[in-house]
Amino acid sequence: MHTKVGVAMLLGVAAGWALQQFAEASYLTTTVVKAGLEVQMQVLDPECQRALWLTPLVMAADIFMRLLKMLIVPLVLSSIVTGVAGISGGKEFGRLGAKTLGYYLTTSLLAIVTGLLVINLTQPGVGAALHLAIPDHFAPGEGSSFLDILQRMVPPNVFSALSDNGQMLQVIVFALLLGFFIGRVGEPHSQRLRELFDSFFAVMMAIASAVLKLIPYGVFALVAKVVGETGFAVFQPLLLYMSIVAGALLFHAMVVLPCLLKFVGGISPWRWFRAMSPAMMTAFSTSSSSITLPVTMESAEHRGGVSNKHTSFVLPLGATINMDGTALYECVGVLFLSQYYASSGDFDLTLGKQLFIVLTALFASIGAAGIPSAGLIMMTAILSALGLPTEGALMLLAIDRPLDMLRTMVNVWSDSCGAALIAKSEGDAILPES
Repeated sequence: MHTKVGVAMLLGVAAGWALQQFAEASYLTTTVVKAGLEVQMQVLDPECQRALWLTPLVMAADIFMRLLKMLIVPLVLSSIVTGVAGISGGKEFGRLGAKTLGYYLTTSLLAIVTGLLVINLTQPGVGAALHLAIPDHFAPGEGSSFLDILQRMVPPNVFSALSDNGQMLQVIVFALLLGFFIGRVGEPHSQRLRELFDSFFAVMMAIASAVLKLIPYGVFALVAKVVGETGFAVFQPLLLYMSIVAGALLFHAMVVLPCLLKFVGGISPWRWFRAMSPAMMTAFSTSSSSITLPVTMESAEHRGGVSNKHTSFVLPLGATINMDGTALYECVGVLFLSQYYASSGDFDLTLGKQLFIVLTALFASIGAAGIPSAGLIMMTAILSALGLPTEGALMLLAIDRPLDMLRTMVNVWSDSCGAALIAKSEGDAILPES
């Protein structure tokens, strides 16, 4: 897929440039007679001609974004319910579950705060030449205080929240509650509902995988459209954004998580990274924490000294709900686009909205599927909740592959650090001397 996306991006650049040159060189003219003189008049200027040729590309990009938005609510709902229901009724959910969930929420929040600080200090979206069109129906969300956000988290009508992407936080809260109490009710109801949502999630994952196979075509359409309209100026702010995201991810992976290992668990970060290196390389190459899970469990158990009891509980749960890299990426990406719209005067990026982004990114990362580019679906959910156009998410997808590889590695690294810390607190001999 990364090869296809790369080729699609290059072809999109070439097609957009060729279209721009063709429109400049071959605009249509006609001859009219005025006062007895023949006068050459321009029928379609280069800008109109570019718009005419770009129409199919615009439609293709819009269809792809509609497919992604179609997946948001059912995929988030089924993923969160399945993950939470699978642990809430287990015998180990008490002490071990509390430690695991506490660690995952803490590290995800630390990752988001890191992204929030970096993006506000650098402000790459302010004045960025992204040339994203503002649609006629553009309607940014209302400003919100912290208390407003807490109040809006509780859905007064579940079905209304499910039918409106703008109420994504309400969908997530309902999914968390539903999953928790599915695991707490008695049999046979708990088993029936778990099997129902497991099957529903499997079907949604199959649909998501099929839709994500269309990513190269969506990238081609959008890149060709943007380059055809604006030239190559758009890539400069995207490269700056890419470097900022990569720097924030590396800071979380190389500073925040090693500090937790060293000062909370007394574990050598370097030795633990060496033990988990097979999982790190697998995560980096596949961009899927779910595919990497068997390697992560094998490395933690046989190379790191974590018992099977703890790897079988902590790591599968982490691959489902702990996405530090994805949470950071969603926060930075949404704030980057928000800064762009705010600098153009079409959006008011208040402190309340930034807090809303933090909370939504934290909860949305729980529902992110462990497959390549799944963070894109979550990003469109947050943009929709803010009332912002989702076209920008597809623009960021054009340079997403290396970031996807890096954030997946951060996700798996955080999972493994959690397994080491929790197992050490439970008495496992971590990193035994060979």
